[in-house]
Amino acid sequence: MRKLGLDVGDKTIGVAVSDLLDITAQGVTTIERVGIRKDASKVLDYVREYECDTVVIGLPLNLDGSDSIQTQKVREFRTMIENKLRSEGLASVQVEWQDERFTTKMAEQILISADVRRENRKKVIDKQAAVLILQSYMDRRSHE
Repeated sequence: MRKLGLDVGDKTIGVAVSDLLDITAQGVTTIERVGIRKDASKVLDYVREYECDTVVIGLPLNLDGSDSIQTQKVREFRTMIENKLRSEGLASVQVEWQDERFTTKMAEQILISADVRRENRKKVIDKQAAVLILQSYMDRRSHE
């Protein structure tokens, strides 16, 4: 089964999905945030569509590993996802963390090196960050 990767921000959520062999991650979309319940429901739509067994959420820690203000918001979003999974009969879907420090910066560098214009980078940077989060998770798991 596939894995779904999320880069959760205040305004958008980047979404990526793994291939069937959990080797590569591809960007799917960027969800515009409207409210935690509706956002979580939209994520569950992708879990169903891609038949995912795991949701990997980027955990935005400070450089020293401590929690930031955004960390608490993302923890609350994870709780909402877990509650919705249980209430909609998807309790077997696992929710995992992946350290996301530097992923947005790395995503920006990838897009710059691909010669993506600045205004277009803003449209896809969260999706690219979700790809990096999910790819990092799968790479880590394959080495364990």
